Amino acid sequence: MRTPPDLRALAQNAADVLARLRAKTSTTPPRVHCITNSVAQNFTANVLLAVGAQPSMTISPDEIGHFAGSADALLVNLGTFDRERAEAIDIAVASAGAARRPWVLDPVLIDRSPPRAALARELLTRKPTALRLNAGEFAVLADNQSPADFAAAHSTVIALSGVTDTVAGGTQSASLANGHPLMARVTAMGCAASALVAACLAVEKDQWLASVAGLSILGVAGEIAGEVWKGPGSFAVAILDALYHLQPAELAKRAKVS
Repeated sequence: MRTPPDLRALAQNAADVLARLRAKTSTTPPRVHCITNSVAQNFTANVLLAVGAQPSMTISPDEIGHFAGSADALLVNLGTFDRERAEAIDIAVASAGAARRPWVLDPVLIDRSPPRAALARELLTRKPTALRLNAGEFAVLADNQSPADFAAAHSTVIALSGVTDTVAGGTQSASLANGHPLMARVTAMGCAASALVAACLAVEKDQWLASVAGLSILGVAGEIAGEVWKGPGSFAVAILDALYHLQPAELAKRAKVS
């Protein structure tokens, strides 16, 4: 049976995660190592910097083990599917596992590519801390399971993005209704969501709470950016500004959880 979340406490917990990210910025910013889509690297790095985390991006087989093993969290995004990244992913996941670092799997476009889907299934056996994806991608992996049942079966958290986001893990599930339609018009927004989940996992051990916090932070920032946008270009800049200025109290006030 799923445990109904305390909605007010859940919004406050997300705010507390953001506060811890902010607090560490002035001392030792949590570092998220990102293996991500080549077109997403710049925006993803800027999103992490805006919330107070530190990105690293190398995919060199000679050094990625050191980067991933010493990072506070790892993001594995399948957006650019080539041999170099496949080798880097294998090394990085092994290094993160050996160092007991949390890691997020973002199986981009596995609904379009059987080889991607095969790699995603193999990576699932290596126990990602969270799986951040959309409904089409989830359907490829789920075998008709619900997000909650799938999360329980794989000992992970499902952070399912959509018009309303769903975060399911163990016996807990929540829906998040923040965001703005223009988020779908900016390249790398989903990749950035996965990076934010990883950043929250760097400061919050509860993988479900961290995933709720990551998607809530981006959704609220999207709403704030939507108040000043003129088009996709200005919206992309505005959401970075909104992430940078977002305070925990405002996050707790604006987060729409159910």
